[in-house]
Amino acid sequence: MTIPQRFLSLDVFRGLTVAGMILVNNPGSWDYVYPPLDHAHWHGCTPTDLVFPFFLFAVGNAMSFSLPRYQEQGHKAALQKILKRSLLIFLIGLFLNWFPFFRWNEDGQLVFRSLGQLRILGVLPRIALCYGLAGLIIHFSGDRRSFMIAGCVLLAYWWLLLAFGQGDPYSLEGYAGLRLDKWVLGEQHLYRGEGVPFDPEGLLSTLPATCNVIFGYLAGRYIQQKGKDYPMLCGLLVTGCLLVFAGLCWNLVFPINKKIWTSSYVLYTVGIALLLLSVLMYAIEFRGWRRAGSVFEVFGKNPLFIYVMSGVLVKLYLLVRTLAGQNLYGWLYEHIFRPVWGNYPGSLAFAVFHVCLFWALGWWMDKKKVYIRV
Repeated sequence: MTIPQRFLSLDVFRGLTVAGMILVNNPGSWDYVYPPLDHAHWHGCTPTDLVFPFFLFAVGNAMSFSLPRYQEQGHKAALQKILKRSLLIFLIGLFLNWFPFFRWNEDGQLVFRSLGQLRILGVLPRIALCYGLAGLIIHFSGDRRSFMIAGCVLLAYWWLLLAFGQGDPYSLEGYAGLRLDKWVLGEQHLYRGEGVPFDPEGLLSTLPATCNVIFGYLAGRYIQQKGKDYPMLCGLLVTGCLLVFAGLCWNLVFPINKKIWTSSYVLYTVGIALLLLSVLMYAIEFRGWRRAGSVFEVFGKNPLFIYVMSGVLVKLYLLVRTLAGQNLYGWLYEHIFRPVWGNYPGSLAFAVFHVCLFWALGWWMDKKKVYIRV
């Protein structure tokens, strides 16, 4: 078997995404978040709204190296690898949703977290479902057909929202996926970040999100097949510009929206991912500025483990309470970061501190050659 050439820029891209996820998920206070570090209220796209689709794109990049190896082991072995990995990531996501198994009730008592109200979906379950669906599509269809299937999925998703939506099909109340999630999962198992039962990582919007993985895979294959040369880099750059333009045009009739993961959002985010990847490849692979990306490379070597541990730490913060009844998360911000830096800068400093904390964990693991794969 020919070992595909490794590109440090792909690892840096993945690490940059993990660092971004930790940064935007851990502000000192959600009341003091700079607008670029917060999600768009509904339609639109902020820098924060790029982080999750970038991660899915990076999952596809990594798949472009691993899936051919699986396929060389035979059809059955490849299917087992894809399904096993999908199931493991999904179960880890369920574990993280349930952890730490206890919560504080309104009376200030520590009670067991009932499985009857466990959120089933979320970031890791979506990654698992998208990885599994994309892997199966690519395995059975091949590279060229998977590109056409992804295009059909994006068009079909648009049609589904128009055909089964109510009132404004792109609003929270009229979104067809909301009714599907309530019917399949039940309201008690949905996220309530919007004040009502609604999961931004719902079942229906997983279909277009899968296309981010497919496009990431195709980008990885293209880079491997073309090799490190300027025509390859030019191809990435031009394709990125065209996809951004196509996404903005589609936005006129099908608004860019992360929470329902619209098809225009997929094109727009994949386009920006290609542009960023082009810049990283030029700087690292062509100009040799490897040291500039080495910081983020650490995150990219244990991405899933570092992300899970960041979630575990935050949940432990929320479980531990001071004598005054304040959770440790709020106490750290109120007594350490805000007094020193103020509201908004202190909230950002809290997030940056945790990025540095988990960079240190990743650095230690890399130094000890500890790489946790699922």
